[in-house]
Amino acid sequence: MLEITLPAIEHWDEQKEEFVTFKKPLTLQFEHSLVSLSKWESKYCKPFLGRGNKTDAEILDYIKFMTITQNVKDEVYDRLAKTHGAIEAIQKYIDAPMTATTFSDQGSSKGGSEQITAELIYYWMIAFQIPSEYRKWHLNQLLTLIRVCEIKNRPQKKMKPQDVNARNAALNAERLKKMNTRG
Repeated sequence: MLEITLPAIEHWDEQKEEFVTFKKPLTLQFEHSLVSLSKWESKYCKPFLGRGNKTDAEILDYIKFMTITQNVKDEVYDRLAKTHGAIEAIQKYIDAPMTATTFSDQGSSKGGSEQITAELIYYWMIAFQIPSEYRKWHLNQLLTLIRVCEIKNRPQKKMKPQDVNARNAALNAERLKKMNTRG
């Protein structure tokens, strides 16, 4: 979860042509999760993850869907956008891996060129029997868990006969040496 505290400020509202004062700091909590992704995709009917560019309005809507603080008024998001470093902090949080797990086989990932959507992630969760409460995890952490499940569920690669023979010969040599015998 990410927390951002908006400072107390006074600014000029161009639409109302008046000064607006926020006398108290306001702390907002955000969660980049499958829940927020699903809400955004329901509204825009296109994948959030991937190559497509998003408008400022689409990005702001995603931030709204990430907000877990209750009863936040729309003018707070204008205030958020004007707070130095707030949007960058949110983007950094979205991009954070949120896990220590790494993968050595970068070429083999879930989906390949397939568009990743909320429904596809839900499918993976069902296929790997991942409990539904994990949909509130940070999205990158959930995707890492799905990838770990996929890797662990891959069938074991069969060894070539010459590799089996070489492995058995090495094991036999090791045993002969350990037991101090000639066979």
